[in-house]
Amino acid sequence: MSALPRPWMQFRIAAGVYRFRESLFALPALVVVAGAVLAEVSGYIDRAFAPFAWGMKMNSNAAIWLLSTVAGATITTAGVVFSLTVVSLQLASSQFSPRVMRSFIRDRASQTVIGVLVATFVYCVLTLRHIGADDAAPAPTLSTTLAVVLAVSTVVLIIAYLNRLAHGLQVGEVVRSIASEAEKVISNTSRSSRGEIHVDRVPEPDFTEGATVYARRDGWVTQAPAELVLAVVPPGSVVRMETRPGAYIHCGEPLLRIHPKPERAVVLRRLEAAVEISNTRTMQQDVDFALRQLVDIALRALSQAINDPTTATEVVLRLGSLLRTLLVTDSPVPAIGGADGRILLRPWILSPDEYIEHAFEQIRQAGSAQLHVATALARVLRMLIDHLSEQGRTGSVPALQHQLRLLVDAVVARPEFRPEDLERFRAVAEGSADPAEHRTD
Repeated sequence: MSALPRPWMQFRIAAGVYRFRESLFALPALVVVAGAVLAEVSGYIDRAFAPFAWGMKMNSNAAIWLLSTVAGATITTAGVVFSLTVVSLQLASSQFSPRVMRSFIRDRASQTVIGVLVATFVYCVLTLRHIGADDAAPAPTLSTTLAVVLAVSTVVLIIAYLNRLAHGLQVGEVVRSIASEAEKVISNTSRSSRGEIHVDRVPEPDFTEGATVYARRDGWVTQAPAELVLAVVPPGSVVRMETRPGAYIHCGEPLLRIHPKPERAVVLRRLEAAVEISNTRTMQQDVDFALRQLVDIALRALSQAINDPTTATEVVLRLGSLLRTLLVTDSPVPAIGGADGRILLRPWILSPDEYIEHAFEQIRQAGSAQLHVATALARVLRMLIDHLSEQGRTGSVPALQHQLRLLVDAVVARPEFRPEDLERFRAVAEGSADPAEHRTD
């Protein structure tokens, strides 16, 4: 048990890569370091191999003026880009949901632009050290040429960043990026599920005779890889997860239970480390977080302060696309087996019916007052019912029919709708025609 299992290293690497992407500091810091290294390397090449027949030719006075101008301009522009980034985060938080801010923070384009701007500043400042005191002496050719190239590159990147920022703040792009990330999570989860060994007969050991691992901190469960949990326990062990990815856990609550009690305490420490708890919720193994973000955008759009039913309708349509994939994809099973008789029980993983409830329950309650939104929701529910029936996945059809029935009851019970409007809504929700957005008369 002294050597770390291979899944442990894979888990740590994957977690580190995800944190790197979620950081607004890590990538810019690396680019700045690269700029400092480039300044020293170019200065060394100029000293060792100059003069060059190519590149920009100028005296030291002109080079100092050029480098000083580029350094001042880039650090000023970096402040403007920082301000634009903060404004975009504020707009995303107030207009959509505080939970969608992560989509802007993890955007590679903004991280790269910030890094290149500051790296250009650092490059110019460090290159000034290599300029001689004689104003008429020739300036380092390679260093000054690279300074001009970096200055032009930053201008192009700023234009591209502004274009991306303008498109990224559109609600359609926001919901598309959330759904796209969720589809990747669904694909990865399905791939992992296909590689698991399903256990038909679920054991029921007496966990009171085993050991319990407790959470040492408050936070969101972001990862709990089954292969890692099974890899760190002794042969013949039965482990039960008392939480799931996406759940909030309090310090001191049971995290896992294991039977029989392991002989070495290191097993319990590794079990605790196999479940990652973070301060913020992520989508690493939690597709329900994507549903939460999309639902939040729809609820914000339906609020009296914003009153934007078109945005809510777009979110409903995107939820339909996401569930169209999620409900026909193999989901993790509650009990899986590992090598040497190891078994992992996961009684708290979300079922397809729970995903349906999380996706539509609150929107149905808030959107029944907006007939346009209710009609779009009815279309999506009918589409999913037909799709699941065609795919032979009828287990979740009753949950969809339940949501559709509640929606119809809520809309029909509202006195402000005209009979003609209700008739068209019923034709979409209950009729046999294709539930498209058109008149049925």
